[in-house]
Amino acid sequence: MENENNRDRSWWPLTALCLGGFMLLIDVTIVNTALPRMATSLDASFTSLQWVVDVYAVALAALLLVAGSLADLHGRRRVFVTGLVLFALASLACGLAPDAGTLIAARAVQGVGAAAVFAANAPLITATYQGRDRGIAFGVWGAVNGAAAGCGLALGGVLTEYVNWRAVFFVNVPLTLIALWITFRTVPESRAPRRPGARVDRAGAVLFTLCAGTLTYGLVRGGDAGWSDPRAAGSLIVSVLAGAAFVLVERARSTARARGAAHDASAGPEPLLDLALLRNRSFAVLMATALLTQAAAFAHFIYSALWAQSVLGMSPLEAGLAILPMAGFSFLVASLFGGRLQRLRPQYPLGLGVLVIGAGVLSQLAVAPESSWTVLLPGCVLIGVGVGMAVPVLISAALSALPPERAGIAGGAVNTFRQLGYALGVAVLGTVFAGRVREVLTGHGVPRAAAEAVGGGRAREAGVPMELVREAFAAGLDRIFLLCGAAALASGAAVLLCVRGRAATEHGSGGGSGAGRPETPERDHRPDGAAVPDTRWPVHSPTP
Repeated sequence: MENENNRDRSWWPLTALCLGGFMLLIDVTIVNTALPRMATSLDASFTSLQWVVDVYAVALAALLLVAGSLADLHGRRRVFVTGLVLFALASLACGLAPDAGTLIAARAVQGVGAAAVFAANAPLITATYQGRDRGIAFGVWGAVNGAAAGCGLALGGVLTEYVNWRAVFFVNVPLTLIALWITFRTVPESRAPRRPGARVDRAGAVLFTLCAGTLTYGLVRGGDAGWSDPRAAGSLIVSVLAGAAFVLVERARSTARARGAAHDASAGPEPLLDLALLRNRSFAVLMATALLTQAAAFAHFIYSALWAQSVLGMSPLEAGLAILPMAGFSFLVASLFGGRLQRLRPQYPLGLGVLVIGAGVLSQLAVAPESSWTVLLPGCVLIGVGVGMAVPVLISAALSALPPERAGIAGGAVNTFRQLGYALGVAVLGTVFAGRVREVLTGHGVPRAAAEAVGGGRAREAGVPMELVREAFAAGLDRIFLLCGAAALASGAAVLLCVRGRAATEHGSGGGSGAGRPETPERDHRPDGAAVPDTRWPVHSPTP
């Protein structure tokens, strides 16, 4: 009986970590069903609505890598707790925001806190659980993560309809207090072994943040003001330059680190992203899959929610419930089959899962001017099944690509690409959707200002005949569903063709190697390009 009680208590750390991750991912989508009410309450434009959604994801994506490095160096539980506190305070500021500008700024700070929590989340699971328990823990964690996006839509609808749109932010405060209490009582501290002189790559952090932020701003601004707009063009140019500088800095960091490892000496700051990892075809495809899948599976739901409320006249709750089957099936698949999926080679459940996501998105091309919400149901079910298959395997496979002492960087990398995919997906799809709606309406003689109000979720205030609104929304949704479905199908095919790896549970308890890894383990490289085998963990030959 005592052993059984100890085993029960051993899952309390997972409860705290899942609750933290659940809140962060809920906040990616919880605002979606509240956007029309926000637009009316704050007199916000469509561009402002995009930023309310996007600035959180941009801050989260841009800072995950540096947060992972901080977690490895200074303690993962410490970074986790700090992030939770910052997230709660920023959530309170979001709920009290008097205008759209303040709300956007508070959402950015919220994203900073979320980055700290999310970067430490998966590494703490890796450090806390071993062997079979680690596979179970990642299965549960993946199920919770997969369900969070859809639950955010439904919870946002409930709170917006029965309380107020501000409640979608206030709800984070008590949940954070619960997560903090469990964390302090049950989650052990964990950090990577320190190299002499190891420190955070500040230059890389600034350049990556600048690249991600200006790229997103340029895409949103270009869709709103036109691609010849000086701010849009200038932002995109700055993004390209910052991205190129980031690559140069990280290459130098990786070379210096390899030289230091070869001579057992200090090599300065750890690279945020060891670019040598991208020479591993499987790892590179996993990162691309994280980027494209997140955009394809989730970003379009913002515009489905706008359609449900602005065109079909559904309440926020009804709009959230219409998309809830996606979350339900995601949780069901991941929780019932997550352990079995972890025992398969990752390319199979991951590739097939992403293909199912693509099929689900493409099935929503059935939306027509006369459609009701039920047209979304088959697609939501398929997307949920695909997410439940793919997300847990994607995360554990990416974590396994690095040794345990660099788990913070591994978790940061995969989640960076996931959240960056969502942020860029919202920006790109928003531009495509708004442009298509505006094109259809102005083609029927509707003034541009009224057309933009329709695309921003204020169709009933714009005075445009509803038959035209229905036609314009159907055309806009068709365009973004086609883009998302094609991206998911291409990504799934790439996984099946290119990713090679061992099952996540195959090496879960051996030699500190972590869960399985795609292809060959990481190697350091000398300045002359010669490979130096990394002796810190066992070397496995590639699996066919």
